[in-house]
Amino acid sequence: MSLGRGSRIWGSVILLLQLKSRLLATGASEWTYIGPHGEDHWALSYPECGNHQQSPIDFHTCIYDPALQPIQLLGYNLSATENLSLTNDGHAVKMTLPPTMQMISMSHHYTAVQLHLHWGSETEDLGSEHAISGRHYPSELHIVHYNSEKYNDIAIAQDKGDGLAVLGILIEIGSFNPAYEKIFSHLKEIRFKGKEIKMPGFDLNDLLPQQLDEYYRYNGSLTTPPCYPSVLWTVFRKPVQISGDQLLELQRDLYISQVDEANRTGMVNNYRHVQKLWERKVFMSFHEDALNADHKLTLGVILAIALCSVLCVMVALALSCFFLRKRADKTTENRGVIYKPATSKEDVLSQA
Repeated sequence: MSLGRGSRIWGSVILLLQLKSRLLATGASEWTYIGPHGEDHWALSYPECGNHQQSPIDFHTCIYDPALQPIQLLGYNLSATENLSLTNDGHAVKMTLPPTMQMISMSHHYTAVQLHLHWGSETEDLGSEHAISGRHYPSELHIVHYNSEKYNDIAIAQDKGDGLAVLGILIEIGSFNPAYEKIFSHLKEIRFKGKEIKMPGFDLNDLLPQQLDEYYRYNGSLTTPPCYPSVLWTVFRKPVQISGDQLLELQRDLYISQVDEANRTGMVNNYRHVQKLWERKVFMSFHEDALNADHKLTLGVILAIALCSVLCVMVALALSCFFLRKRADKTTENRGVIYKPATSKEDVLSQA
């Protein structure tokens, strides 16, 4: 075999390997959350899924870092004339974002690329990927950015150690949320895998909690294959609320199946379970006292109500005892009185 022919063969092999790598990176190789291609088997096809820097995690042992400043968001208030692509990719509902949207953290600039959601099912209480002291939430929103100071696009940045930055927003059940409804109202239009529509822009700031200065920060990975350990995670402490009916829209309206598939499977429980922290450190932008402030306030209110209740009972008992005793004394007094028959006026005068 000539040297030139051998070089061409090796060149073809390298190209095939690069193509395979790109297919894996774009998710073209099939994976699921359960079954033979589920998360327990991801590392067989995607080796990075088995390393010691995986996400999500449970926030339970954290270090306060005063250097963590409030997250700055630029260009998040999108005009209604902005066309956004909303897609069912077979794993989640995903919305592409314009490069005018940026995040600034620790003086570094990151450019937004897309957002997507994770959720559970009607029979599954879990749904969020991250947890706080063991507590999961019904859903979680991720807004994905790449390090635009160092890399030209996300394809280049996604496997670099400092390539990505993701905002995590925990979602709980509560009041109806008009901002999230701007997404949920289109879910039935992308019911099946591969469906895509265009939707108008809106103020994406409304998808986030009001307090952008309280968050957890750690180095982790993508929570789906290829699980690159390239993510600077920022997960906000305060959750946002959606209504129970809005959560049902997520749990009922989407399929992981294509429209022509006979056996259609609902898109539910599309979250990865928490991973080991190993030797990593997790930081938080707020004092630990602030973490327990709400619980302490709630406990204080409960104790105050309990004390007031006990005091009211004691006062009621004291008043009851007082009136019962007074009544008993009056009865005793009445029993000690000697009644004499009345005398005539003449008898009184004669005695005088």
